[in-house]
Amino acid sequence: MNNFKMAHPQTIDQVKQLFSETRDRYYFIAGGTDLLGKIKDEIISPEVVVDLKFISHLSYIEKDKEGGLKIGALTTITELVENSMIQKEYPGFHQAASSVATPQLRNMGTVGGNLCQRPRCWYYRDPQLKCRKKGGSRCFALRGKNKYHAILGGGICNIVHPSDLAPMLMALGAELSIASSKGDRLIPLGDFFILPKVNVQRENILESGEMVKEVRIPASKSREKSTYLKLRERGAWDFALVSAAVKALVTDHIFKELKIVLGGVAPIPWRLKKAEDLIQGQKVTEDLIKRAVREALKEARPLSDNAYKKELAEAAVSRAAMSLI
Repeated sequence: MNNFKMAHPQTIDQVKQLFSETRDRYYFIAGGTDLLGKIKDEIISPEVVVDLKFISHLSYIEKDKEGGLKIGALTTITELVENSMIQKEYPGFHQAASSVATPQLRNMGTVGGNLCQRPRCWYYRDPQLKCRKKGGSRCFALRGKNKYHAILGGGICNIVHPSDLAPMLMALGAELSIASSKGDRLIPLGDFFILPKVNVQRENILESGEMVKEVRIPASKSREKSTYLKLRERGAWDFALVSAAVKALVTDHIFKELKIVLGGVAPIPWRLKKAEDLIQGQKVTEDLIKRAVREALKEARPLSDNAYKKELAEAAVSRAAMSLI
């Protein structure tokens, strides 16, 4: 591991000033649950690590003027789990936060870090291999061990996005505030993540000199229900084989404003728009949901060892959606 310098900004303005002054390779650290592992495994070699935890005003959960929720990027996952507003008004988001890692890691991990974490693909994490994501010429998962890899949106790189918060936040219509030396900008969370075919070496649109500042969730509506179901190989701490985030306005077994987002199946949180269209406005049954998901997953392209994810996705969405009735 190479030596690196540490920077300890105490305000967003100091971070922005650092952006404009340094040309060194710098990386942000908040909880450190992902970054430190990449440094130790020699996946990255930063010249400067920017420690964000001293920026106290980026850790908060509060209501906005419209009744929605604003969450600072340095808010820990534990703070999400313990917040009464989230438990009451956004039960699916509470379930997603509760499913993240272990209590110890939830105490350290932050909202911004969870959304921006890098893939867990063992070929990407192997310092001896130069896969396509690290500037190489091939995705080793195509003909290698690919049990945990993508069935949708892959091809040139078959990672899956590891975040539990992202699918549920997308289903809830969340937005991100992104800070930079040029000013802040607000974007839908669904526009934050990018596929390998857009840029194989990145998972999101953040440019050098930008950082996630805040997450905004719209106010919960009357009759709105949400849930998050995570299917994993081990009952204890593990990443999702498949997860399903479902949100809808529910009246007499009929869904409106339905959103279904899958985790663990693609390089980005994957919205099942075709399934939503087939389900909305009809009396919901388990058979209808399974048929809709099956139709939406016809575009899936499983690898040699992960076709099981199609069946898991069907089961996860069915169980999640039926729990809202």
